[in-house]
Amino acid sequence: MRTQNLLIIGQGGIGLPVTNKLAKDGVNVTGLARRERHHYVLHDNAKFLQADALMLSAEQLQGFTAIAIIVTPNEYSISGYNNSYLAISQHLATLANKLSNLVRIVFISSTGVYGQDNGEWIDENTAPVTPEREASQVILQAEQVLQQGFGDKAIIIRPSGIYGRERLMRLRKAKEKQKEPVAAEHWSNRIMDRDLVTVIAKVMTIDRPRSIYIATDYLPVTTFELGTWLSKQIGEVPPVIDDNKAAVTGKRLHSNIPLAWLDYPDWQAGYRDILHHQQQHQNQHSK
Repeated sequence: MRTQNLLIIGQGGIGLPVTNKLAKDGVNVTGLARRERHHYVLHDNAKFLQADALMLSAEQLQGFTAIAIIVTPNEYSISGYNNSYLAISQHLATLANKLSNLVRIVFISSTGVYGQDNGEWIDENTAPVTPEREASQVILQAEQVLQQGFGDKAIIIRPSGIYGRERLMRLRKAKEKQKEPVAAEHWSNRIMDRDLVTVIAKVMTIDRPRSIYIATDYLPVTTFELGTWLSKQIGEVPPVIDDNKAAVTGKRLHSNIPLAWLDYPDWQAGYRDILHHQQQHQNQHSK
């Protein structure tokens, strides 16, 4: 590949670490956000562009060889999804023919685009992709806009549930004294946030990426098993099964992420890291 010059649209909880990782690895990278730079702790090697992605011109984008779209809506409403994921994708697609240096555009989507909810196994070849939720339908539409506009240059990454040292919803539930009963067999999937950052950085820079990545770890788990395991680790009472929720629900995702890219290949490795990190933090504060 020619000399790389990458643009990361969105400098939130995933976009900013991606920009910093690429900069640390010596790649020419620019982070784009609407707010001023002082909101973001950027690596010294990273450039910063304060701009609204919907106002970008072909001239501003001409020098970039790859673009990643890593955005979240201002509000989690259908209009919020339309005004972020879809609007940015539509705008960039109108510029596609003018971006002569661009070899890749990477869109961070969601495994929510898979509407299956009976415990099915899903892989990158699962078709048709038929989202149930309206928000997921908008995200799928954004994928399709980029694929139509950019053809083979469009690469889609669909992450599952993102968790990490600061993303602790399941751990908070495990700490609850009065736990809500949970379904006997609701399947769930996740990826550690730091692994997702690595995945995006790899897909931005490798020679021949796949067209679609299911960014998830290698071990789907029921929420009951996960809740039970976490509760045991922290010495709390485990959840009980909700007898009214006996049906198998959720989905099981086949990861197509190379194992070597993942520091946390399953949820146990990820949560052990989180618990260890929290213990270290407590020990430092108790000194």
